[in-house]
Amino acid sequence: MLLIYSDEFLEHKTGQFHPEKPERLTAIQNAIAASDFADRVEWKLPTSIAERSVLPWVESIHTSNYIQKVAAIAEGGGGYLDTDTAISPRSYDVALLAVSAWLDGVDAVLEKGKPTFVLARPPGHHAESNLGMGFCLFSNAAIAAHYALKQPKVNRVAILDWDVHHGNGTQALVESHSEIAYCSLHEYPCYPGTGKITERGFHNNVLNLPIPPNSDVQLYQQAFEREVIPFLSKFAPDLLIVSAGYDANADDPLATINLQPRDYGLFTEYCLGITSKILFGLEGGYDLSALAKSVVATIEKCLG
Repeated sequence: MLLIYSDEFLEHKTGQFHPEKPERLTAIQNAIAASDFADRVEWKLPTSIAERSVLPWVESIHTSNYIQKVAAIAEGGGGYLDTDTAISPRSYDVALLAVSAWLDGVDAVLEKGKPTFVLARPPGHHAESNLGMGFCLFSNAAIAAHYALKQPKVNRVAILDWDVHHGNGTQALVESHSEIAYCSLHEYPCYPGTGKITERGFHNNVLNLPIPPNSDVQLYQQAFEREVIPFLSKFAPDLLIVSAGYDANADDPLATINLQPRDYGLFTEYCLGITSKILFGLEGGYDLSALAKSVVATIEKCLG
């Protein structure tokens, strides 16, 4: 299985006590290196932003004023978009490289017909067209979906967001496009307060499944089997993008859902039942041990 990663993703500095920290990626790397399947994964660097201009793809969904604001804060030595969303001197370039990694992931999945995992940061699913929030700078999954639709033989793209927080940015950026479906399972009520079940998209292409606090895997299983799988299977995507957040774990400090790392292997199995053309891209997950074990469970299931 292909894993797309660069040490440059560690250069997005958020501060010593920020939950979305570089150590998240280090913990995942170490867990994969210690796994039984370490020799069955292929590590690949993302295409550099010098080799490929990703800016046009970012500009296709984010406003110029917002992109320039992120760049200016970084060039000025860093700062904050809001109280949660930090920008350091290298964050703008690293965020562009993260977008490039997601685009590389699309290319790899379409070429090989097999799952690929993008281990990049900063995450993206809260970023709206003119607003970064919730640790997110650019909307990686939405950009990747729009990019995929420009590739040969791709007519429909689905995004499954199993991060514990609703991907308000992703939904806002794809819900008007009939060729893109968006499905989210998320704790509710919880940050950012969006993702009501009544939000169905412009083309009935959105499925939100709010999960009550303190729920466990049984409720997720019911949601997958009764709602998620029928919705995605009916849409019949040529590519499935998973916004793979792992903050619904019981040990995670930012939510109150009681999943275990092994449960993400089950979710992965459900996805593989729909298609093998899956791009996993890292979103949240802030307990380092639970995060790393959950990514391992995802990759292990993909390897069979």
